[in-house]
Amino acid sequence: MKPLPENIQGVLFDLDGTLLDSAPDLYAALVAQCAEEGVPSPPYAPVREVVSRGARAVLRCAFADRGELALDGLIPRYLELYQQVMALQTSAFEGIDDLLARIEAQGLRWGIVTNKAAFLTDELVSRIGWASRASAVVSGDTLPVKKPDPAPVLLACERASVEPARCLFIGDDRRDIQAGVAAGLYTVAVSWGYLDGGDPHTWGADAVLDHPAELADLLQLQPVAA
Repeated sequence: MKPLPENIQGVLFDLDGTLLDSAPDLYAALVAQCAEEGVPSPPYAPVREVVSRGARAVLRCAFADRGELALDGLIPRYLELYQQVMALQTSAFEGIDDLLARIEAQGLRWGIVTNKAAFLTDELVSRIGWASRASAVVSGDTLPVKKPDPAPVLLACERASVEPARCLFIGDDRRDIQAGVAAGLYTVAVSWGYLDGGDPHTWGADAVLDHPAELADLLQLQPVAA
């Protein structure tokens, strides 16, 4: 594990699979679409593994035999179905609420950098109750590029008024680490997320953690009184 930079100013997070376990709602939308299309629903486990890759990857779990062009046609309806159920079963991973409270109590800023479309990101963050707490939210279509490009991470740093060299980027996907490294942030890969079938120890992150409490310890954050 690489030592932390001095005088950390903030922490940026990926959203799905890092802060939020949104796979149950993403899966529920797929099940609903399978019912509409008259095809069997795939098992939950392989869908959960790929949700970080977006709607196309989720739809491929059920409709791969139709070809990539057909998947394009299914995406708009899938997103409609997902928006209907979004946040019904989605919740913060165990320890995330306490971690965010500790970050705020320490006077640090935190933000979100996700490849999720903004109309979904903004609504989900609002439903979870984080809209007024996050110092920056950058979505997959905020810029012409998305992770693993470093530009969204750098924009989040700018919006949160933190220096990249004094900020962390936390994620559960190799693309998060690639974006964070390229942007000059201290990178943390988390094993509690979806991982896209990969091994976070092979992504070149500065640290790999198994629970949000370990990040609180790494940052030396004090407990928040109940």
